[in-house]
Amino acid sequence: MKIAFVGKGGSGKTTLSSLFIRHLAATGAPVIAIDADINQHLGAALGLDEAEAAALSAMGDRLRLIKDHLRGSNPRIASADTMIKTTPPGEGSRLLRVREDNAVYDACARTVALDGGAVRLMVTGPFTDADLGVACYHSKTGAVELCLNHLVDGRDEFVVVDMTAGSDSFASGMFTRFDVTFLVAEPTRKGISVYRQYKEYARDFGIELRVVGNKVQGQDDLDFLRAEVGDDLLVTVGHSDWVRAMEKGRPPRFDALEKANRHALDVLRAAVDSAYERRDWERYTRQMVHFHLKNAQSWGNERTGADLAAQVDPGFVLGESVTASV
Repeated sequence: MKIAFVGKGGSGKTTLSSLFIRHLAATGAPVIAIDADINQHLGAALGLDEAEAAALSAMGDRLRLIKDHLRGSNPRIASADTMIKTTPPGEGSRLLRVREDNAVYDACARTVALDGGAVRLMVTGPFTDADLGVACYHSKTGAVELCLNHLVDGRDEFVVVDMTAGSDSFASGMFTRFDVTFLVAEPTRKGISVYRQYKEYARDFGIELRVVGNKVQGQDDLDFLRAEVGDDLLVTVGHSDWVRAMEKGRPPRFDALEKANRHALDVLRAAVDSAYERRDWERYTRQMVHFHLKNAQSWGNERTGADLAAQVDPGFVLGESVTASV
């Protein structure tokens, strides 16, 4: 199951995504955690110190390796140079599985031990001074989108992505890559404005958007969120001494998390589990192709010198029963 955490900067989406990752890991479930935010904080939220977080291998720096691995023997993709972030898989492509070992995970993932389990952590890499004026952040997240396009995951397998703040993810098709999108919103007008943007952009794509109210301090905050987001409000989270200790680098054991906040995480897990029954791999593949053709026409064909529409395999539908190339 693919899960995104989104929200405005400072909403607490990284903190909540890290709590949910810990919650899943504590059950023994296989988890891939991906930091796709322009501000790379997920590693620290999962317990890495500054040096460890800075040493993480950036997916953007391994883009050639990722492309070479994923294209496999797909005859529609002549070379890695003609692959762009939206290139869809087809017959002969190598697919990624959550539980497997492969060259992409070997190069880009670090195993992070957590209470009761461990997760694979992958990061886009930070936006550096060298990128200023010559690159946009979406060039960094392209490696994430390409991997999600080739990822096959099943029930009780989880990929949790901490997305870039605000509505920037709508600059590509990556926002359609998830089974559930949790929008973390504070009970403020600014917090609600990002929700409204997401709701509007996602309307035509069947995006399952659920709001997690954060920093909710009382009934007035709860009433405000209910009035603004209605039935999209899934659950709320309040103050946490456990989180405050984690932010100081001294988290207690995860089972010491407050009962109310553990309940909130249970609600998130239940929402993800229920989404499994509504999975539509044909729609997922169709949307993947839709954004690929848009990107091919607007910039991809010119940049690569190839007709990228020819990369689309019309008979291919991604799904759990698809056999990957070796």
